Amino acid sequence: MKAIVVHSPGKPFTQEEREVQQLRPGEVRIRVHACGICRSDELVTAGLWPGLEYPRVPGHEVAGVVDAIGDGVNQLAVGARVGVGWHGGHDGTCDACLSGKFQRCQNARITGISTDGGYAEYMIAPAIACARIPDGMEFDQAAPLLCAGITSFNALRNSGARSGDLVGVQGLGGLGHLAIQYARAMGFEVAAISQGQEKEQFARRLGAHHYVDTKTESAAARLTAFGGAKAILATAPDAASVSALVEGLGTDGSLLVVGVPSEPLKIEAQALISGYRRVLGWSSGTAVDSTDAMAFAQQQGIEAMIETFSLDQTSTAFERMMQGKVRFKAVLQLARG
Repeated sequence: MKAIVVHSPGKPFTQEEREVQQLRPGEVRIRVHACGICRSDELVTAGLWPGLEYPRVPGHEVAGVVDAIGDGVNQLAVGARVGVGWHGGHDGTCDACLSGKFQRCQNARITGISTDGGYAEYMIAPAIACARIPDGMEFDQAAPLLCAGITSFNALRNSGARSGDLVGVQGLGGLGHLAIQYARAMGFEVAAISQGQEKEQFARRLGAHHYVDTKTESAAARLTAFGGAKAILATAPDAASVSALVEGLGTDGSLLVVGVPSEPLKIEAQALISGYRRVLGWSSGTAVDSTDAMAFAQQQGIEAMIETFSLDQTSTAFERMMQGKVRFKAVLQLARG
């Protein structure tokens, strides 16, 4: 198979011919049709993940078709349309798993980081990590929903907000443009938060009821004027901007951080105490969550805005993503049909 490989931090991608790995019990082999390129893939290219072993094939937004199954796999058959996201499997034996919190497994397998990912024509994955792609959904549309989509969807549905509540979405990038669509479809009153008046019409087309331009006004003050947000999803990784959102939360409101700033957040304790507010981190979800995110997207007409590239164009696609030139998700297309 052809695979894109990182041999050490800071080195360019190399395309290689590799033998397809052998299946172990409980695993499936996936013929990759599409793989999204995520900002988190920099953890591999820059060596930012502790204990990362090289060489490594990146990619954790993987959509394709099962073409072989290992011993003990009963829930999937050859020909099944599946996707694999960040959560690449769990051990089922640690305290988190025994509490049913598989997403927080202490020995989790992370696609494209602890095991080879989807920048390749074939990938091996545990069957328990495979989400079902709905019939009729294109693979290049499914791929971004396996990271940006599931992260937004799962954070919002676990935010404590209910239909009719005010929910803010900070950022209009790969995560944010999906989060606004999900939030609107969930029945929330949606406030999009970004910089520049030129983005307002786009935000409203995605489904936002309100637009807050942080170049000209305080997001916290505007949200407070609306009565305070029940939840704010922070997708843009700017520490100062995210920290400033706390006071825009209403009583018992939650700030959910899904974009990872390079600097620490600075939040006044009094802002939390006075409004019984919370700041939470959220990371993707399990295969069941990803299946739900894709099914809900198909039902509600939620779509990722993507640019597609061939495997040969991986370096170009990754560079454009890192420079913020992709609108909004870069996706490698590896197979058709």
